[in-house]
Amino acid sequence: MSDQLIKAAINGNRRSLARTLTGLENGQITLGQIKQITDISITSKGNENWRSIAITGAPGVGKSCLIDKLLATWAGSGLKIALLAIDPSSPRTGGALLGDRVRITAIDLDDIKESIYVRSIATRKSSGSVPLIVSDMIEFLVLAGWDRVIIETVGSGQAEVRCAAIADRIVVVEGPARGDGVQAEKAGLLELADAVIVNKSDLDGAEKHAEELIESFHLGLGDAPPVLLTSALDGDGIAAASSTLLELKDSGRSNRARWRERLLAQHERRILESDKLEEMLVSLAAGSISITEALDILGGRKNE
Repeated sequence: MSDQLIKAAINGNRRSLARTLTGLENGQITLGQIKQITDISITSKGNENWRSIAITGAPGVGKSCLIDKLLATWAGSGLKIALLAIDPSSPRTGGALLGDRVRITAIDLDDIKESIYVRSIATRKSSGSVPLIVSDMIEFLVLAGWDRVIIETVGSGQAEVRCAAIADRIVVVEGPARGDGVQAEKAGLLELADAVIVNKSDLDGAEKHAEELIESFHLGLGDAPPVLLTSALDGDGIAAASSTLLELKDSGRSNRARWRERLLAQHERRILESDKLEEMLVSLAAGSISITEALDILGGRKNE
């Protein structure tokens, strides 16, 4: 991958940006190499401003339509916003639909389309719902001048906690009649949420579910995250949610859990990116090596 291509991506060329992100995703280049080529570093903004926000929730709650409204609002205010939409890969074929852009209409609006970038990413072999390389892609997008990066993750549940490993903030999208709020609080992901949005507020049960969530959060430890009501269909609550999310602070409710996920993510990344992975899988299948020995080799504790 040429230095000219990467510098063109940093300077705003969309085709070069896409090709560089593909290079990162496929392992053709590393973030460290990009930084050496561009001689650019990111200045930490501290906890008061986020660079990446994960928006997650169960299928059918309207994540994509809600994100579409957020993109239009934030881009309309002058921000450059990138969206990385994670799509699940088939465990059998490895294929993915990558159809998230179908619901994103903001990129068709002439006055803001240059301020929005959308890319779909397949989960591939990642055991969690978010490929670990996404963290490098986020940092590269920030290097290239994008103000904020949204990560739309797959589904909801315990596997989604992995998004804590890469995102500065976590927003969980709920819908009406999603069940008892106290039970939802036990789901794991809600325990890490910096904000919760109950979408489809135009439907019966939305306000009741929001009230249940607020009550359940107040039963727990630490400060309760904001619970917002929106309707991506008719636009109700979108302006308030856009403003709240843009200035969203780290709730601090589960910092230890966040760092646990980040540690696990890096451990997994070391294994998945090892050039000895396939060799170890063959040896494990043949019974010639134990899992402990394989982990020692893949983790770099043994040379052979």
